[in-house]
Amino acid sequence: MWLGSSGVSLSLLSVARPVLRRLTFSWLPVSHSGCRSMMATDECEAPTRGTRNPSCPEEPQVQPLQGGIEPGGEQRPPAGEKEQTPVTVLARSSGGRKKRRGQVSGERFVPPPKKRRAGVSFSDQHFAETSYYFEGGLRKVRPYYFDFETYCKGRWVGRSLLHVYSTEFRAHSVAYYEAAAQAGRLRLNEQPVRDLGVILKDNDFLRNTVHRHEPPVTAEPIHLLAENDDVVVVDKPSSMPVHPCGRFRHNTVIFVLGKEHQLKELHPLHRLDRLTSGVLMFAKTAAVSERIHEQVRDRQLEKEYVCRVEGEFPSEEVTCKEPILVVSYKVGLCRVDPRGKPCETVFQRLSYNGHSSVVRCRPLTGRTHQIRVHLQFLGHPIINDPIYNTAAWGPARGRGGHIPKTDDELLRDLVEEHRAKQSLDILDLFEGDLPPDLKPPSDPLLKQDLKEPKATTRDLEEPNQAAPLDLNTKEVTPGEAAGSGLKERERDPLCDECRLVRQDPLPQELVMYLHALRYKGPGFEYSSPMPAWAQDDWKED
Repeated sequence: MWLGSSGVSLSLLSVARPVLRRLTFSWLPVSHSGCRSMMATDECEAPTRGTRNPSCPEEPQVQPLQGGIEPGGEQRPPAGEKEQTPVTVLARSSGGRKKRRGQVSGERFVPPPKKRRAGVSFSDQHFAETSYYFEGGLRKVRPYYFDFETYCKGRWVGRSLLHVYSTEFRAHSVAYYEAAAQAGRLRLNEQPVRDLGVILKDNDFLRNTVHRHEPPVTAEPIHLLAENDDVVVVDKPSSMPVHPCGRFRHNTVIFVLGKEHQLKELHPLHRLDRLTSGVLMFAKTAAVSERIHEQVRDRQLEKEYVCRVEGEFPSEEVTCKEPILVVSYKVGLCRVDPRGKPCETVFQRLSYNGHSSVVRCRPLTGRTHQIRVHLQFLGHPIINDPIYNTAAWGPARGRGGHIPKTDDELLRDLVEEHRAKQSLDILDLFEGDLPPDLKPPSDPLLKQDLKEPKATTRDLEEPNQAAPLDLNTKEVTPGEAAGSGLKERERDPLCDECRLVRQDPLPQELVMYLHALRYKGPGFEYSSPMPAWAQDDWKED
């Protein structure tokens, strides 16, 4: 019997059934990503190592199928038929856990990377990690536990965990990482790792729980200048970063607004240097953020700063168009150089008191440290600029672009000058973060910057700096760093910072005389009060 005009006999269906059964576990076509999905297991496997998708796990060693039914349930073609591509499935072990069939005994399995939602703001759990306290005119953060997390980078594949920690994360010694591993602080794919000789693979997930100490900032509050359905505008105090970076997390504008003003899920619309104060805008929604960023790209926004500089600045308007080159992104060091990017700043003197001048600055471009570098080039650096008004630049201090040393020599001399002043934090640097070429030959701790704490009963119960690290430390489980179990512990036996007392900076040492005075765009204009050091009656110390 025939079906219509298709020319297909019903009798052929009976012949096709065995073939259809065998096709049930056949491969789907190769996707553009280089992964082949299998209907039976919903797993991924790359055809070859050269085209393997990074989101797929390492392919295990599998044996060719010989025909029949395997205990795991996969169907094999009978003898004599064309052999299909080998199949890998997950079979249930006796303990109920899934294991990869065909995996070589003892081979370490790396799970595929987890999907992360991009753009998620900080949560209440993040804000609750620790608390603030105020002392000596400074805002301080109580020490707390924090998880540093990262996936294995390409340059780490094939290297040992010890090699990666000792070369990429130099803030701690090898002895610390060995002790941290024994204490369960280091995890690989969420499992405690005791042997730091383990070789890393692609997609490995590393977690390091550390006892974190943040540098202090000034105790000056963040004043709200304006708030509506679209934006939040604040008057940022000097010394406070806009968002978490480096050693700063809770002592940032984003975290203070979230914890003290319940203003969360904010989108920074522009940045201010940590030592710069003044008008700072945040969008409340992604749509508003994109709209204003488009205005920034179209140069529809106007920014106005005020600063106090050395000497008598010219009374007429001055425009500086010198190109700026970044010398070091780590330190944030720039200088005027013909190879740099084009930029333009307009300056106008507002007042002169016989020693220093208050100058209004209008940057027409947005290069890193643009105002500070141009003022240095003009021979009128900001009075207390910790980078561009130092002896490291030579006798002329960079005036006219005259710098009698190489970039490497300049960077080294600048770091050495702040090391001698016990002020590396001003450069957003920590001794352990410095690259090897910027460390002293013996790499000692800064004796001038450190004071030995007075002995207490608690100190006698915990190891001192010379004693071996205590391994009898509570093991930290994933997510516990911000949990109640460890949150209240302000001292940690593995933490070097806990055994040292650093000298606090004076509040005035954390203030630079550069202030964002006004921010204007289509349909809005926000300004902040003139700072005290810019007033006509201000007297220098």
